[in-house]
Formats: sequence, C-alpha cells, structure tokens
Amino acid sequence: MNETNPTTGKLKKCLPLAGGFFTGILNGLFGAGGGMVAVPFLRSGGLDEKESHASSVALLMALSLVSTALYLHRGSMTIGDALPYLPGALAGSAAGALLMPKISTKWLRRIFGLLMIYGGIRMVTG
Repeated sequence: MNETNPTTGKLKKCLPLAGGFFTGILNGLFGAGGGMVAVPFLRSGGLDEKESHASSVALLMALSLVSTALYLHRGSMTIGDALPYLPGALAGSAAGALLMPKISTKWLRRIFGLLMIYGGIRMVTG
C-alpha cells in the first residue's frame, strides 16, 4: 500500500517558500550571494545541476531588482555607483550563459564549490 505522509507533503510544499525567503535575505544582505543557497534549494526541489544554476539566475534577477529599488529609495547607492561595472558584468553574464552548456556537470560543481570556499574565506578573513 502506498501511503503518503502528510507531514512530508507539507514539508515539500514549504521548502520552496523557505528556500526563497532565505535566498532573498542573503541576496538583500550580501548582493547576489543568495545564489549560493538558491542552487542547493533548487537541487533539493528536483532540478538537475545546470537547471538549478540557470533557474537561480532568474530568481536572483527578481530579488536583485527588489533590493536595488529599496537601496535606491533609501539613498544607500546610486546607479552611478554600479554603472562602471555594468558593461563588463553584462558581457560576463552572456559569456557564462553561453559557456554553461559546454561545461560538464562535474566541472560546474567543482567551480561552484571552489567559489563558495573562496567567498567563505574572504568573508571570514575580512
């Protein structure tokens, strides 16, 4: 007999909401660093590695727009602060999106893991 546990079902429904909330908090605090938690949450939701990375970008775009609007409204930043970085960031974003399908999942995981370790070390050492 195949019985489903109601608690497991509720947990599965809450996981995307909790993951999105946590990702949003991190994105608001640290910038796009929310992707480091978005990808594992998306993976736990059943997406494969590359789908998780691509979906994380779409998720973070929306979160970044909200954070940007709030920071601009509060006067914490100006568009001029980010403007010099935008051309390189846009070109790099396009390059990354074009390269991802060509990189094996194994190497994508390694690169992502190394970036997480590097980011963690930078945060701890100041």
